Amino acid sequence: NTFKQVLFWTLVWAFFATFLNYFLGMLVAIMINKKGIKFKKLWRTILVMTIAIPQFVSLLIMSKMLDTGGGTPGSGGGIITQLVESLFGYHLQFGLDILTTRICIILVNLWIGVPYSMLLCSGILMNIPEDLYESARIDGTGPVRRFMKITLPYMLFVTGPYLITQFIGNLNNFNVIYLLSGGGPGDLSLYTDGAKGTDLLITWLYKLSLGADRNYKLASVIGIIVFLISAILSLVVYNRSSAVKGEEHFQ
Repeated sequence: NTFKQVLFWTLVWAFFATFLNYFLGMLVAIMINKKGIKFKKLWRTILVMTIAIPQFVSLLIMSKMLDTGGGTPGSGGGIITQLVESLFGYHLQFGLDILTTRICIILVNLWIGVPYSMLLCSGILMNIPEDLYESARIDGTGPVRRFMKITLPYMLFVTGPYLITQFIGNLNNFNVIYLLSGGGPGDLSLYTDGAKGTDLLITWLYKLSLGADRNYKLASVIGIIVFLISAILSLVVYNRSSAVKGEEHFQ
């Protein structure tokens, strides 16, 4: 039961951490590169500032800002917790409630990951031939259809291998989980063997290997399973991606 819970959250986390960052980064890049947008360099600089700060520093700071201050309304806590409580009357249960903690982790990861995706997509968007868009406009195609038929296929073709790499990297994203929540909170009715509500397979493996109650047998099994999942997903998805199937079309 514990393994199923951890595996499910690992896959859900990897999906949202990869594709939310990617599509939001692409959307921001499209908006910034759009003709008529002023202060483009300023917007890029503001977004890239999160990259200039070492990730572990950002994560530790965010962990303090999300501190619940005891978990009861009016008890203070981090600046984000206080701000949410003052604006919406809701006291964040970060580190206390599993679902709330998971959502907060995904949102914090957006703050860290979207600038990377924005920079990547900006460079690729500039290489899409303008003639394609001009022809589509002459044919009366709207912006949504132009995005679905021109921008998105081109982006997926170029960034297909990148997305696979990011997904596998997020399956094994130790830093974000461990530095923000430490894998917690726990629920004894759902988790055993040292696992908690936001643990990924990789953080659970770490706890089993270096924790107080070391279980090298289970840790070894989890390590092998992580490798198999990563290898199989990489091979299957890459061979089915447009980067392979549409190679001749895009040349």
